[in-house]
Amino acid sequence: MDIFEKCYRPSAADEIREKGIYPYFHALESRQDTEVIMEGKRRIMLGSNNYLGLTTDPEIIEAGIRAFEQYGSGCSGSRFLNGTLEMHLELEDELGKFLRKSGIVTFSTGFQSNLGILSAIVGRNDYVICDKENHASIYDGCRLSFGKMLRYAHNDMEDLEKQLQRVPEDSGCLIVTDGVFSMGGDIARLPEIVKLARQYGARVMVDDAHGLGVIGEGGRGTASHFGLEDEVDIYMGTFSKSLASLGGYMAADARVADYVRHASRPFIFSASITPASCAVALTALRKLESHPELPLRLQSLSAYAREGFHKRGVRIRESAADVPTPIIPLYTNDIVNTLETSRRIYDAGVYVNPVLPPATPPADCLLRTSYMATHTEALLDEAMDIIAANL
Repeated sequence: MDIFEKCYRPSAADEIREKGIYPYFHALESRQDTEVIMEGKRRIMLGSNNYLGLTTDPEIIEAGIRAFEQYGSGCSGSRFLNGTLEMHLELEDELGKFLRKSGIVTFSTGFQSNLGILSAIVGRNDYVICDKENHASIYDGCRLSFGKMLRYAHNDMEDLEKQLQRVPEDSGCLIVTDGVFSMGGDIARLPEIVKLARQYGARVMVDDAHGLGVIGEGGRGTASHFGLEDEVDIYMGTFSKSLASLGGYMAADARVADYVRHASRPFIFSASITPASCAVALTALRKLESHPELPLRLQSLSAYAREGFHKRGVRIRESAADVPTPIIPLYTNDIVNTLETSRRIYDAGVYVNPVLPPATPPADCLLRTSYMATHTEALLDEAMDIIAANL
């Protein structure tokens, strides 16, 4: 059999292209901002993870330009060999102080961070227990490890305890959860997770890709939000969202970080973060530290959007969180309706993200909307009116 045979079979992508509702790879012709030019037309951007709106900040852009001029376009090697800049060490030092962890490892992407952390930490006789709504990179990191993966129903602490009870006493165990869940926008039940971890001798890792800059003291993330910074063993996060750059990180005890640094194949065998990306992440981190009002503004706008959808009779996925996150899913149910609705909203001038299986069950598809601290209430009102008129 030809290994390429599967590439030429009719696919779901072919079918939705024929229907004119293919939702992917729309080309931007402007900066990633609250309003963009996409395929020749102004669109209000409600589909970005640029939570603090820093991708267009002049100070941050200038930092990237200066790094490009000073260091060139890339490092051309791994951190192990010729790929470590003094600026990489500076970023890790400042990030560690901000997150109050003694060890930081930076990776070239957020996805690679989860691959690198989990494949190094979870060994052949270990167990890793995942929330079913964890990000795909967590699942792939578990698969790359030699450990056994167990899953528990989303935010279901009874099910988590059942999975913990399956772990042999002589095996290591790591509980991994998103902090702010990337599709639902809800927050992990971290106090209960930490309590169960203590009871069963497990360690805890939080993927805070959507928590950094969003919740917690000064935007320090989910563990900070619950006052559990000393109880969470590993934070993972990205630079591609609130910090307006590209890359990811692990924050942990210095000895744990050093172990991963010397055992993680995705870290060892990948080129380091480019100079411009490193400079942008560092400058954005400093911006967040000096402007703690940015996460508060983001929370205020997120609450405004939730209330606005309620007033317009738009059904959203409610969150039990006591702080509003900037991810608000709108239920559209089946696949075709989701794609048709997404297309109508896009044509009317608003960009949102359709979320389909396997990210959701087939009957629970949704439109994921997300918000920035630089949106205005007037712009959100315009977008919500368009969405309500096209659902």
